[in-house]
Amino acid sequence: MALSYKAKRRWSLIILLIGLPAYIILCVVLTNLLPRPNIILEFIIYVALGIVWIFPFKKIFLGVGQVDPNESSKED
Repeated sequence: MALSYKAKRRWSLIILLIGLPAYIILCVVLTNLLPRPNIILEFIIYVALGIVWIFPFKKIFLGVGQVDPNESSKED
C-alpha cells in the first residue's frame, strides 16, 4: 500500500522527532550494557548504528523534500 505525499511527510516528521531520539537512547543504553571496546571499534559501532536506522524508513523519506506531485501547479 502506497502512502500519499501528505502521509509520507507526517510519518517522516514523527520518525525524526520521536523515533530517532528513541532509537539513539536505545542504542546508547544497549552499548553501555556491554564492556567498553576499543575507541575505534566503538566509533565503528556508532557509525554503523547511525546508518542502519534509515533502511527501514527509506521509502518514507524518498521524495518528501520535493513538491507535492498531486498539487496542481499554479502559475501567476
